Amino acid sequence: MSRIVYVNGEYVPEEEARVSVFDRGFLFADGVYEVTSVLGGKLIDFEGHRRRLQRSLDELDMPAPEAMADLLEIHRELVARNEIVDGLVYLQVTRGAPADRDFTFPGEDTKPTLVLFTQSKPGLAESPVAKVGIKVISVEDMRWGRRDIKTVQLLYPSMGKMMAKKAGADDAWMVEDGVVTEGTSNNAYIVKGGKIITRHLGNEILHGITRAAVLRFAREAQMEVEERSFSIEEAQAAEEAFITSASTFVMPVVEVDGVALGDGTPGPIAARLREIYLDESRKAAI
Repeated sequence: MSRIVYVNGEYVPEEEARVSVFDRGFLFADGVYEVTSVLGGKLIDFEGHRRRLQRSLDELDMPAPEAMADLLEIHRELVARNEIVDGLVYLQVTRGAPADRDFTFPGEDTKPTLVLFTQSKPGLAESPVAKVGIKVISVEDMRWGRRDIKTVQLLYPSMGKMMAKKAGADDAWMVEDGVVTEGTSNNAYIVKGGKIITRHLGNEILHGITRAAVLRFAREAQMEVEERSFSIEEAQAAEEAFITSASTFVMPVVEVDGVALGDGTPGPIAARLREIYLDESRKAAI
């Protein structure tokens, strides 16, 4: 069965989906996106993703598509039409397609482009990788300064993942001014003295929706949380580490730049947080 995607108000087979060559997302990476997980046919933390999408649009002075108020129904319709049990819904908004290429923003007569599609990932929450953990390397953070806006400017994070792959690792943590900012597509954490440590919010990192939920659950479980920067050296000396994102939930990190953390296996805090996050998120899914 051909996958059904959503393009500017229409549900169409993916083979028939079309966006203009003049679309500013294609020409200037002038767009923002969100990825919402689906477990058991229901959306995880949808309202958080919708709020962050609106924030990204506001920060870039980008108009919202006419269907913004109907995003939940569009997500649900795509999940149903594509029979997604476990997977992801990708959403992208761009500033639209004016008549020609121009660095200046188009006028109000240019409507934003809205595209959504699904990805089926059976057993998403039962990933075997969570049982063994991942290995990360460090790379210099060379992205622009507004990483808190979830734009489609993902070339350098993509390059970071390729650097990790070539080094025999699974992902990369980006480092700026001697401290870790975040992973290529996730927020980064270490555990030291039983305390969860993760970088404070600011323009330097994405304000992760999964991050917010995990920290809330951690505090509710009486776990101590400290939001501050940490270095690669501090991470290598930590008891354990992990990452969070909408698609990996809570994923243990067992090695940083070739140095095994603890005994080289996932730690108890990461494992417990993954369990809590999945349980609570499933209860609240819509």
